Amino acid sequence: MAEPEKTILRKRLIERRAALSADEVARASEGAVSLVRTLFEWKNASEALLYWPVRGEIDLRPLMTELWQRGCRVLLPRCRPDQPGLMDIACAACEDELVPGAFSIMEPDAEICPPVDTCHPQIALIPGVGFDRKGNRLGFGGGYYDRLLDTDALRDTLVVGVAHEFQLIDSLPTQPWDKPVHVVCTEEELWRP
Repeated sequence: MAEPEKTILRKRLIERRAALSADEVARASEGAVSLVRTLFEWKNASEALLYWPVRGEIDLRPLMTELWQRGCRVLLPRCRPDQPGLMDIACAACEDELVPGAFSIMEPDAEICPPVDTCHPQIALIPGVGFDRKGNRLGFGGGYYDRLLDTDALRDTLVVGVAHEFQLIDSLPTQPWDKPVHVVCTEEELWRP
C-alpha cells in the first residue's frame, strides 16, 4: 500500500469512528474493557500505561479508576512541548492531576507530575487509527507511539492496541521504524498475531 493509499485509509477510519454515536462508543468500550480485564498482565499489574480517550476512541477510563482503587501506578503519555513526535511517561495519582495538553488530550499536569525516570509497566494499552492481524498499527502519522514503544521502559511490556472492531483490518503497510503490538483488543475479541 503506497503512502497515498495509507492516507486514504487513515481518513476513512477516522471518519467512521467520528460518526459513531455516544451509545455505540459506550457499548464498544464496555466490551473492550471486559476483555482487557481477562488478561493475566492486567490482573497482575502493579503499573500500567493507558491513554485518555478522544474523538470516539475506546474509553478506558473505568480501567484507570480501577487501577487507582487497586493502588497501582497509572502511567499516561504526555507530549513534549515544542518537540513534535516525542512523549514522556508521567504518573497520575487521580483524575484531578490531569489537564488538557497537546491536541486537547488530557495528560498528567507537568507542574505536579514530572516525567518518570524509571518504569516497567506490565501492560500498555494504546490507541490507534487502525491495526492489522499481524499487530501492525496505523496512527495519526506523527510517530509518537512508535518512539514511545521503542524505549527501554516498555521493552518487556505487553503492548495492547485498543480499537473498535472495524479498525482491525487484514493488512497494513509497515516501515522499519513501526512498532507492532502484541495483542489487539476490540469490543469483540482479543487478537494475538
